[in-house]
Amino acid sequence: MYSPQKFGADSYARIGVESGVLGASPYELVAQLFEGARRAVRMSRLHMLNGNIAEKGRLISHAIVIIGGGLQQGLNLEKGGELAQRLDGLYEYMKRRLLEANLNNDPARLEEVDNLLGTIEDGWKGIKDQVASAASPARVSTSR
Repeated sequence: MYSPQKFGADSYARIGVESGVLGASPYELVAQLFEGARRAVRMSRLHMLNGNIAEKGRLISHAIVIIGGGLQQGLNLEKGGELAQRLDGLYEYMKRRLLEANLNNDPARLEEVDNLLGTIEDGWKGIKDQVASAASPARVSTSR
């Protein structure tokens, strides 16, 4: 059972997350997915090392949902070409490694997935300006 303080804190945290999502651009939403997946993987590793099996499993499942249901499903395999295809395969690999980490209590596999996500996240951060300029409407000059 949740204490009233815990329930209030959880509700407040949910509102903060929902507000961040509602006000985010598509670029920022993907950045939030990377952040959430990496946080879940890192926290699951801590729970694994501390023997908290239930929480470890919950967080690994959460990371798999973010990777498969957010990052992977967000790929446009038709328009994204070879890069989207490669990312799709890499996301499949990460989901498999997370399952293996959970089954074998292997923190090294969690670290591997976190590193892979970090590399892709760094690339995503590197294209922020390109994404922002492509998403902004063309400006029309009104001066004569």
